[in-house]
Amino acid sequence: MLHITTKYFTKTISLISSILIVAMLSISPAQLAGAEEVSQSGESAQILQDFNKQHLETEHAKAISDKTKQRIMFLLGVALLTLVLITGGLGLAMGLYGKQVFVPHMVFAALSVTLAIVHAIVGLVWFYPF
Repeated sequence: MLHITTKYFTKTISLISSILIVAMLSISPAQLAGAEEVSQSGESAQILQDFNKQHLETEHAKAISDKTKQRIMFLLGVALLTLVLITGGLGLAMGLYGKQVFVPHMVFAALSVTLAIVHAIVGLVWFYPF
């Protein structure tokens, strides 16, 4: 019984693979490539130019001025400096005076590191000359 099932299964697989091979060979490369080539007429080129023009205008409207970027970076720097000073103060309170402020110290340290990473990334993206 197992031998008959294996033989039937083998014949079925070979038949399916033969059909797939014949079907693949009957498809021409033109059909695979899309069969209908679209020629670039003057109208389609005009549409692309209009689209590019509209895209450039939209990007220009979204652009942030350098003065605004510098203000944002300054505010990030002030916030970062404040967080670092608070973290240092909590560290000194812990180390010198034995205060139990470990959790706030760690929270402010995490916020300081996060803001430092954000400040560095924003500075590189906005002001690094690519």
